[in-house]
Amino acid sequence: MKAALKLGIAVAALAAMAVPAHAQSVDWDKIDTVLGRKAAVTGDAHRYGFARTDLNVTLDGVTIKPALALGGWVVFKPMHGGAMVMGDLVLLESEINPVMTKMIANGLEITAIHNHLLRSSPATFYMHVGGHGDPEKLAASIRDGLSASKTPMTAAPAASPPPAIDLDTAQIDQIIGAKGQANGGVWQLNVPRRDPITENGMQLTPPGPMGVNTAIGFQPTGGGKAAITGDFVLIGEEVNPVIKALKASDIDVTAVHSHMLTEQPKLIFMHFWANDDAIKLARGLRAAIDKTASKTN
Repeated sequence: MKAALKLGIAVAALAAMAVPAHAQSVDWDKIDTVLGRKAAVTGDAHRYGFARTDLNVTLDGVTIKPALALGGWVVFKPMHGGAMVMGDLVLLESEINPVMTKMIANGLEITAIHNHLLRSSPATFYMHVGGHGDPEKLAASIRDGLSASKTPMTAAPAASPPPAIDLDTAQIDQIIGAKGQANGGVWQLNVPRRDPITENGMQLTPPGPMGVNTAIGFQPTGGGKAAITGDFVLIGEEVNPVIKALKASDIDVTAVHSHMLTEQPKLIFMHFWANDDAIKLARGLRAAIDKTASKTN
């Protein structure tokens, strides 16, 4: 019995050691070079931003900052001897089919195409992509696909000093129940779900970089007001309770759809928009969050 226990412990230790070794086998410098930017690294997830800094998008008189609703991204995670990649690319209507043609020709999957906002000018669309295989080939496929759009392929330098967040961010954090952070003039918060999300048998961790956290952005619009948008990550029975909670707080629901194809449990993503008193909006968002199986402080 003791020998079997020792063997089991040894096997478990080897399995635990295998994950970091596998993660280290990817030459991330080469991926950075192919994609023309450095990744934000969390655990074994490497996330690359493709913000549409070339676009001037307005909605209800608000000029939308890239960090609020124009921040395309792809994330790589070591998996099954290679890597998985998934992402959300921001495109103009005229760019959708040229980008799609290149993506599918390079073996990537298109998992969703939809709007996030309503009434914006110009209209922006969001293409979700996925794939598995050699990470360098995946990176080259993504770069080739994006070449059919005007997405900037050189990352813009960060503003210095960064834009101020003229909001009571401490109170917003307290109401939402999550710690936010400033990014490009936007106060961003992520609220994780309590249930683990898997795809192809692998847990999508860390959930924020992998795109399975409820994401909320507050962009100051003056006088304590903010434009808000983002997406709730929901299971089916949460969809209509969240819609009702948002509508009760005068927050528009702008899209309800899937992002992925084979995740478990099946997720529905709900996008929203409002421009009003930031504290009032935070309370409305928290009322909606309370209808979900989310982790809050």
